[in-house]
Amino acid sequence: MSKKKVTLNIDKNVSNSIQDENVKLDTETDNVEPNLEIDDVSKDNDESKGEDVSIEETVKIQNKEIEDLKDQLLRSLAENENLRKRTIKEIGDAKKYSHISFVRDLISSVDNLQRALAAVPENKSELSEPIKNLIIGLEIIEKEIINTFEKHNITQICPVGEKFDYNLHQAMFEVPTNEKDPGYIVEVSQKGYLLNDRLVRPAMVGISKKPEEESLEKNNK
Repeated sequence: MSKKKVTLNIDKNVSNSIQDENVKLDTETDNVEPNLEIDDVSKDNDESKGEDVSIEETVKIQNKEIEDLKDQLLRSLAENENLRKRTIKEIGDAKKYSHISFVRDLISSVDNLQRALAAVPENKSELSEPIKNLIIGLEIIEKEIINTFEKHNITQICPVGEKFDYNLHQAMFEVPTNEKDPGYIVEVSQKGYLLNDRLVRPAMVGISKKPEEESLEKNNK
């Protein structure tokens, strides 16, 4: 009888200890599971927030890049348009004024021809027939040269009686006179020339001024 009781008591103690361990394990697992679930939720929230922030930043960066590209495109288009206009203007100027140095050299020869014709006396009856014919030929050549100048937009400046313009004329001397108001051109010593609207050479002129007697009287008064 005594042996049986002991065995029973041992079995009871073992079963009780096993039950206690199971209870402890259950309580531990119950305590751990809620903590794991909270950590997982917080991690998911942090990841979603990080994704939202990164998307907003990338959108801002891309919009800025788009604006920069638009600005560069507009600038390049404006530069190309300015280059096109400048090229067209340069081509037009080259067509109009590329031969200005040739014209400048040529008009000096025309000046010599006109000076020679100006030295011919007005009364040609006293001259011999060959000289008359020579002078007539030179006059025809002068007219042809002037006509050729006009075809190529080369214009003479012979401003007798006009108001002095420093853009077209160069004053060489003053002429006291009462026939013209001061500042008018009364004599042209050398003609000027224009190529289209560009000055090749200014006209060398004499300008009218008041006589010295009148100016002295006014100063005395």
